[in-house]
Amino acid sequence: MRIVVDLNRCQGYAQCAFLAPEVFFLRGDEALGYRPRVPDDQRERVGRAVAACPVQAIAAGPAAGADVD
Repeated sequence: MRIVVDLNRCQGYAQCAFLAPEVFFLRGDEALGYRPRVPDDQRERVGRAVAACPVQAIAAGPAAGADVD
């Protein structure tokens, strides 16, 4: 699965970093980093992170562009 985060929309609430810390992480106080390719064992956690994002800044799977997985 592939993900894309709209970093202009992201407000740094960090719900994703708490729910899927192996994929999302904070750089400094509020800057979000992420791994665009989601390991299979993290899909469920990332799905929860996508649903929990209060500003809907995370797109996953086909909504994130080409996804061949």
